[in-house]
Amino acid sequence: MELTAEDLRVVIDGVPVLDGVDLTCAPGRMTVLVGPSGSGKTTLLNCLGLLQVPSSGRVLVDGTDTTAWRSGRRRRFWRDHSAFVLQDTGIMDEESVALNVTMRAGVLTNRARGDRARMLDALGVAGLAGRQEERAAHLSGGEKHRLAIARAVYKDARVLYVDEPTASLDDANRRTVIDLLVARARAGCTVVVATHDDDVVAAADTQYTVGARRAAVAAAVQP
Repeated sequence: MELTAEDLRVVIDGVPVLDGVDLTCAPGRMTVLVGPSGSGKTTLLNCLGLLQVPSSGRVLVDGTDTTAWRSGRRRRFWRDHSAFVLQDTGIMDEESVALNVTMRAGVLTNRARGDRARMLDALGVAGLAGRQEERAAHLSGGEKHRLAIARAVYKDARVLYVDEPTASLDDANRRTVIDLLVARARAGCTVVVATHDDDVVAAADTQYTVGARRAAVAAAVQP
């Protein structure tokens, strides 16, 4: 599923955050969004994920302009095609690892429902085999990041949006998370990552520097 930003601009409280972004994120490739803190990486990620509406410009999904999409169509896109791995991971600490993967519970109990074999496969891919009955609160920070990726694997999301996936992780977990993201891209997923991590950048197929155009314009008008 291809994502395209065309002349994307975001202005917040009169301050330009994104200024004329043109970017294509292709299936089977990992695209990283880089730039200093405050450059707008997360804002661009949110726009590409249809979480934030740009001030002007367009975001296209497989060539379809999403500008006029109502909330219902956006929700269907999130439900059917995409997954998010955000900095807080979105993990439900009091629920089981299995339920955090399938996101479906029984009517009378909180036991996970869904395709058990696929859930176990997803946990195996993420290096969490045998942990399905544990409460997610027992997992480390790095394991929770991997659990969030296992959720995306289970869902077979066609687009994966990731925000600073390796922040505060030890070297072993950083490497595991990077390898998981690369594997999702190689499986045909469109992977978009906002990051400061040089190792994530080195593993990517495409790099986009957020704020580069704005900085170039500012430099051009310096006396």
